[in-house]
Amino acid sequence: MRFNKTVKTIVLLLLASGFLVLTFWFENAYLWLSFGFVLLSILLFLVRFESRKVEPRELVLLAVLASIAAVGRIPFASIPSVQPTTFVIMMSGYVFGAESGFLIGAVAALASNMIMGQGPWTPWQMTAWGLVGLTAGLLRKSWLMNLKWGRIFFGAVWGFLFGFIMNIWGFLAVVQSGTGVSLKAFLLYFAGSAMFDTFHSVSNVILLLVFGDVWLKILTRFKRKYGLLE
Repeated sequence: MRFNKTVKTIVLLLLASGFLVLTFWFENAYLWLSFGFVLLSILLFLVRFESRKVEPRELVLLAVLASIAAVGRIPFASIPSVQPTTFVIMMSGYVFGAESGFLIGAVAALASNMIMGQGPWTPWQMTAWGLVGLTAGLLRKSWLMNLKWGRIFFGAVWGFLFGFIMNIWGFLAVVQSGTGVSLKAFLLYFAGSAMFDTFHSVSNVILLLVFGDVWLKILTRFKRKYGLLE
C-alpha cells in the first residue's frame, strides 16, 4: 500500500513538472496551466487519504491556511522578497503533512497572484511554494525539523532555493526572447537575485524565531483536538 502511494505521488509530481515545461511553449496559457496545477495538487492530497473519506472541516482548514499564506504577501509587497507566505506554508506542511503543505503552497501562490498579478511565472511560484510545504512535511519526523534551530535552518535554505527555482524560469524567459546564452549570462542573472534571496531567507529566519513556536503550538492543538489530517 505504501509503495503504491509513493508511486502515485511520484507520478503526480512528474506531471506537475510537465506543466512547468509547457509554460515554456505555451506562455499565454499560464492561467489554464495554473488551474491544472491546482487540480494535480488536489489529487496529490487525495492520494494520502485514499483509504478514508476526507472531512469537510479538513478542507476548510487547508483553505484558511492557504488564504492566510496568500494574503500575507500583500502588506509586504513593497519590500522585495520579504513575505510571511513561505513561513505559513512551511509550518502547515510540518504539522499537517507533505501533501497538505504542497496543496497549501500551490493554492496560496495562485490566489495571491489574483491581486499581485498573474503571469507565466505563476506555475513556477506554485511549484516553489508547493515544494516548501512538501519538503517540510517529508522531513517533519527527522531530527533536523524536531529542533527549533533545525527548522530555522530549513527556512533559511528555502529562502535561497525559492529564488533559485524562480531564477530558472527567469533565465528561460530571457532565452526565449532571443537573448544569447552563455555561462557568464547565466551566472550574472543568478547573481543579480542574490540580495533579494538573502532578504527572503532572513525574513524566514526572523518569522521562525518570533512566531515559530506559537504557530507550532496553535496548529498542533487544532490537529490533536479535532483529529484533523491524521
